Amino acid sequence: MSLAAKPPRVRLAAVSRSSGQTSLSSPQFLRRQQVLQLYRKILRAIREVPAEQDRRYLRDWAREEFKRNKDATEEVRIGNPQP
Repeated sequence: MSLAAKPPRVRLAAVSRSSGQTSLSSPQFLRRQQVLQLYRKILRAIREVPAEQDRRYLRDWAREEFKRNKDATEEVRIGNPQP
């Protein structure tokens, strides 16, 4: 086993209940789980990119896109993104 440093684990923020938000409905919870799963798959795929500079670019891109869309609520937009 190699002692090389592993990439840091990404911690995704949980839904804040203290900000006055109500609990997620069952469909919202399931959609959130799907989005988190997609995010993790993207980050795992990026780890396979050989060039460090490309990995960094793709990781930053993925993070920014997910941050930019973190408040998206339209199911059509979430489920079937359009360019």
